[in-house]
Amino acid sequence: MGLKVMQIGCDPKSDSTRMLLSGERVPTVLDAVRDNGSAKLSDIVKEGYNGVLCIECGGPRPGTGCAGRGIIAAFEKLEELNAVDEFRPDVVIYDVLGDVVCGGFAMPIRNGYAQDVFVVTSGEMMSLYAASNISYAVRSFSEDGYARLGGLIQNSRNVDDENETVKKAAAEMMTEVIAIIERSAAVQRCEKMGMTVVEGEPGSSQTEAYRALAETLISSSGETDGGLRMTCRDIQMFK
Repeated sequence: MGLKVMQIGCDPKSDSTRMLLSGERVPTVLDAVRDNGSAKLSDIVKEGYNGVLCIECGGPRPGTGCAGRGIIAAFEKLEELNAVDEFRPDVVIYDVLGDVVCGGFAMPIRNGYAQDVFVVTSGEMMSLYAASNISYAVRSFSEDGYARLGGLIQNSRNVDDENETVKKAAAEMMTEVIAIIERSAAVQRCEKMGMTVVEGEPGSSQTEAYRALAETLISSSGETDGGLRMTCRDIQMFK
């Protein structure tokens, strides 16, 4: 769409931007800080497919520390380095897992980084339960002038009556389903190639669905000049 995009992965698995980087992992903010203590933007910001600026916050080493605290430390470092001011992206996507009961993962909402929150969910009960928790948190924060809930994005899993289930859940959360993304084998095919679907199968119906979603996100979020965007991803805790 001609916009400069920055994607910040806020999951300790550090896998948010991997397909934008041909399957490679970007050095995380926390790893860079641990390794040399004086990380530069060039150490932690990598340009991926179609010019997307890729950042991964990272987390503590497995079995040690608190992942939420890690997110807080990573955001503090990004602020210290003036990452957004330096690159001046039109759109910033914070890809956050849905554990908003942890203050660290809720930081992009609480601290005014994001203007809009879009919750990605399937029709499975655990996914909808996480989505409900996120919507409750966002409503609480929006009362203080922080981010608003922009709606649900249905990432279909082909469960029984999925469309109606998600639509009903959205109504209970006082929001709406802004897009339904059908389940597609194109996602797995492109993952094996280390590519996003838009890069690996540009003429596919799945790519068209993602492009339509992008248009919806931009139009529902309003002005894009300097705007901040956020995507909350649900966490499948018991899969």
